[in-house]
Amino acid sequence: MKPLDHPAIDAGTLRIRVNELARAISRDYEERDLLVLCVLKGALHFASDLLRALEVPAIVDFVRAKSYSGTAAGTVVELLVKPTESLAGRDVLVVEDILDTGGTAATLMEYLSQQGAASVRLCVLLDKPSRRAHEVHADYVGFSIEDYFAVGYGLDYNEQFRELPAIHRLDVGPIDGNR
Repeated sequence: MKPLDHPAIDAGTLRIRVNELARAISRDYEERDLLVLCVLKGALHFASDLLRALEVPAIVDFVRAKSYSGTAAGTVVELLVKPTESLAGRDVLVVEDILDTGGTAATLMEYLSQQGAASVRLCVLLDKPSRRAHEVHADYVGFSIEDYFAVGYGLDYNEQFRELPAIHRLDVGPIDGNR
């Protein structure tokens, strides 16, 4: 299995959009202490570029959630790695690679609220609204995409293709999820 040759979103377009998102986030968090929570592994590339483009200081932490295997979305989300920073009273920006069914984001938002975060916003590189199964919306969206399996720029298929500098469609047949 390999991605289609022509990128769905090329590296230059990604770079421009990440900079636009960083400007919007910087405006919104201008006088606030920002904690950026990168969702591993998929959002690592996106979060890294976004952080470098921010015009406000930010503390970075990580969370790792697992809900997918192959192309099938799981129904239970497990937090494998939790943030080490205290979340109580913090303004948290969750940076995620894709908002698909919303299961991971819903679980994270609930966890962050339980930990006492003052505010929680969600920034996603890709939004796939046609697959939403949970009432979750992103505050910052890089790109809304159709229902296709996306790889590259951190997104993977069974741990492959994360290194691609652009977003590609992966021909996997009928879509059951995205990770």
